[in-house]
Amino acid sequence: MSRVCELTGKGPMTGNNVSHANNKTRRRFLPNLNDVTLMSEKLGRGYSLRISAAALRSVDHRGGLDAFLAKAKDSELSDRALKIKRELSKAETAQA
Repeated sequence: MSRVCELTGKGPMTGNNVSHANNKTRRRFLPNLNDVTLMSEKLGRGYSLRISAAALRSVDHRGGLDAFLAKAKDSELSDRALKIKRELSKAETAQA
């Protein structure tokens, strides 16, 4: 399982551990990923995603999964999230 957020594309970063003696060794900064189930109001079902804590806050701020995916760039989304976004757009066109 890759360590990449499915909604924001946030992944591991690299940097240095710096000791008191100013010795530098390479390290990785991993994103804070959580397994969550988010409900889609338009589709009426839940989707299990592995997203970062920051992405979860963004989803809440934008008003839910449907609103987040409507504004999200396709290049940042995972294949699963893109599939959900397409399903949402199909449901929206069928409804209108």
